[in-house]
Amino acid sequence: MFIVQSYSTAVLFCIITMICWGSWANTQKLSEKTWRFELFYWDYVIGIFLFSIICALTLGSTGNEGRSFITDLKQADFSNILSALTGGLVFNAANILFSAAIAIAGMAVAFPVGIGIALVLGVVLNYNVAQKGNPYFLFAGVALVIIAVLLNAAAYKRKSHSKEGSVITTKGIIISVIAGILMSFFYRFIASSMDLENFENPMPGKMTPYTAVFIFSAGIFISNFIFNTALMKKPITGSPVTYNDYFNGNLKTHFVGILGGLIWGLGNSFNLIAAGKAGPAISYGLGQGATLIAALWGVFIWKEFKDAGKQTNALITAMFFFFLTGIAMIIYAGT
Repeated sequence: MFIVQSYSTAVLFCIITMICWGSWANTQKLSEKTWRFELFYWDYVIGIFLFSIICALTLGSTGNEGRSFITDLKQADFSNILSALTGGLVFNAANILFSAAIAIAGMAVAFPVGIGIALVLGVVLNYNVAQKGNPYFLFAGVALVIIAVLLNAAAYKRKSHSKEGSVITTKGIIISVIAGILMSFFYRFIASSMDLENFENPMPGKMTPYTAVFIFSAGIFISNFIFNTALMKKPITGSPVTYNDYFNGNLKTHFVGILGGLIWGLGNSFNLIAAGKAGPAISYGLGQGATLIAALWGVFIWKEFKDAGKQTNALITAMFFFFLTGIAMIIYAGT
């Protein structure tokens, strides 16, 4: 299987993760005018599962190092399989709420609040699993991200005030916060199912990142029949939708959702492949820098803060500064 051999390559993989995790929601934005996010989410999950299979049968099954995917899957302990499956279930619960937050509040709000919280809590949890990296720079970077999250929430509040006759709603922020807290836990379940110290010769029973991603993605797919079905019947916003609505969608609409899942799946695979060299805390923290990428999309492409006023724009500018500085410190923590 393919294994990352240097920290610089691991950082590159995490930057790709950052771009992928911060960009997949554009596919939801593209389809939201004609396609409910609950229906989009089915295709998105299918895309994630498909990519895990493709990656396992290619990068996870070539080369002379480590165990190939099929061999690794056969020897995996049930406890480690269950851990990766649980990670998929936790992620799916968080991500459905996160998708709802995007539909309500937009990318420029949902990502900084939800994923910012996930970054902060996730780094702390994953650092306890494997203490790689300088803790002073790592947690200083996390502190700057917290400031960026607070600035973004303030900008959103000012934006709501700036609309004449609008009723200020906190629903989008509340859902983002809940999603972020849940999102911070999923990564540790996948990480604990792998031997992060030795991808070349993993401990018996432990899984390689390729196998762990496959099991994790299967957990997302299976749990979606519970979570998304419930959400279709009792949606957070709007009227209920049915499976007939999903199957009545055209191929182009379905493809957009699957593309979103493929993009997220690429980022997830690269992140876990990099975790062996960078450590789970740094790898996860850099990947969740997706907040910055998503905020850039939301502000400059989707114009989610258009005509929000000079003071709001100043808050957004400060948010980007603190995010960039925080991410740079997280990267430096691993050197």
